[in-house]
Amino acid sequence: MEQSILVVEDEDRIRKLLTMYLEREGFIVEEANNGITGEEKALENDYSMILLDLMLPERDGITVCKNIRAEKATPILMLTAKGEETNRIEGFEAGADDYVVKPFSPREVVLRVKAMLRRAGNGETMGQISSTKDVLDFKHMTIDNDAHKVTADQTEITLTPKEYELLYFLASHQDRVYDREQLLKEVWKYEFFGDLRTVDTHVKRLREKLSKVSKAASQMIVTVWGVGYKFEVEDE
Repeated sequence: MEQSILVVEDEDRIRKLLTMYLEREGFIVEEANNGITGEEKALENDYSMILLDLMLPERDGITVCKNIRAEKATPILMLTAKGEETNRIEGFEAGADDYVVKPFSPREVVLRVKAMLRRAGNGETMGQISSTKDVLDFKHMTIDNDAHKVTADQTEITLTPKEYELLYFLASHQDRVYDREQLLKEVWKYEFFGDLRTVDTHVKRLREKLSKVSKAASQMIVTVWGVGYKFEVEDE
């Protein structure tokens, strides 16, 4: 099954280069050179993944990301300039799954895209995670890995691919504490040069989404101060 990628980037050279490399790998690629057009295309079509620049004309990438996330869980890879750390954190809080820093190698971006799609389960297996256990069933939460679905107190929760992976990983290793570096390594699965706050923003979003339907479910993700996070199940 062919996979489609939307590249939202205002620099023609970078956009065309990414398109060329992605098309060589068999992806169907569409382009947008500003935020408004990129957002419209993202909402009107079902892409396998979106590459989104943060510094865009007409509508900035943070706003575009938020608006996409309000309606869709499509994997989003941010393209950021060096030194835009604050923007990257805002991007994660807006719903992005990962980022690459300019100047980057197009080959690196292709590898990131393939890794994210593979982990998102778009046409490929979930690898080691899916073979561990099909369903994790707790008092206030059920994670159906075959269906890639999470329900809290019988209400389905819409998660981004990275939010799902983080939750599934923690739930698969309940009561074990992981620091942020370990979570980046285990969940992101490849060399990651990001800020450790990446984990914090994903945990924050997870808790917010879960707490909207089940406070008890959100409290299963526990902060171990000075160390990291764990998934804790209350005694039945």
